[in-house]
Amino acid sequence: MAQPFPFAAIVAQEDMKKALLMAAVEPLLGGVLIFGDRGTGKSTAVRALTELLPPIETRVGCRYNCLPAEPQSACPVCNPATGQKPPPLVKHRAPMIDLPLGATEDRVCGSLDIEKALVAGEKHFEPGLLAAANRGFLYIDEINLLEDHLVDLLLDAAASGVNVVEREGLSIRHSARFVLVGSGNPEEGDLRPQLLDRFGLSVEVRTIEDLEQRIDVIRRRDAYETDPAAFCALWAKRDAAIGRHVVSARKILRQVEIPDHVVMRMSQLCLRLGIDGMRGELTLMRASRAAAALAGRKLVTWDDVSDIAPMVLCHRLRRDPLDDAGSTPRVERALATLDAGLGHG
Repeated sequence: MAQPFPFAAIVAQEDMKKALLMAAVEPLLGGVLIFGDRGTGKSTAVRALTELLPPIETRVGCRYNCLPAEPQSACPVCNPATGQKPPPLVKHRAPMIDLPLGATEDRVCGSLDIEKALVAGEKHFEPGLLAAANRGFLYIDEINLLEDHLVDLLLDAAASGVNVVEREGLSIRHSARFVLVGSGNPEEGDLRPQLLDRFGLSVEVRTIEDLEQRIDVIRRRDAYETDPAAFCALWAKRDAAIGRHVVSARKILRQVEIPDHVVMRMSQLCLRLGIDGMRGELTLMRASRAAAALAGRKLVTWDDVSDIAPMVLCHRLRRDPLDDAGSTPRVERALATLDAGLGHG
């Protein structure tokens, strides 16, 4: 199977790439929503991301991606019967699980293994996509076409990091720590505002209009399709550098501090924009920490917040029928007003 297109070789789309890298650094952000035109590299960027990250360690045959030092009670492989030794350790790429639009709730959460129940009379749990995505990424293309109750279920699991299944006499609880990434074309419908608000970051990608960049896109894609191995080798060093950057940011993330005056201005920004609830400020804090960590700093500045504010707040704004400028200009105007009133620093 050919390697995914290199992350470093993706032309432009800087906001999308930054949002994905921040989510890779800070899983508590709550996932990334990418809306935009067809053919703008949305799924390419998501699949390329896992190639950057260090492999995860688990045991041979484990279907829950357990941490070897913390085996889950639901996993028969990592918790073998008395007297049996667990299988050897193995390293593999961080999981990237695609969720098909037609997936059922049983397929997503897991269900009773009907064959074993009928043949052997045993109640055996068959893990679903949430178990497979543990410690990795769960990707939903055309998320705006997915049934709302499934999106809600996925967001709940992503926020709590746990999947609980109780049905047919089974009661199973297992880790489901993953980064949820959804993409879609807004022409095919929007997500409900209640669901939009629960995504940490949202970015809009547009068709590239710069002539030189368009030529770069088609040249690189053609070279990749002609000889994937050679093309990936050409970009391997740059991809590896981005990967090291992410690993370094993860190491210092919990040491990153946010000064009180920056937190105050975050709240003032959310108040000025009329953001409902406290999720806006909390996500701004987490995202600005991730942005500072990616920059190799342990102190958040207001510039960090200003830079990432549109991707954190635009999808949380109430719709204003009298303002046809769009949500990004509204955030930018609020930032400009705040800077003018308080002084930039």
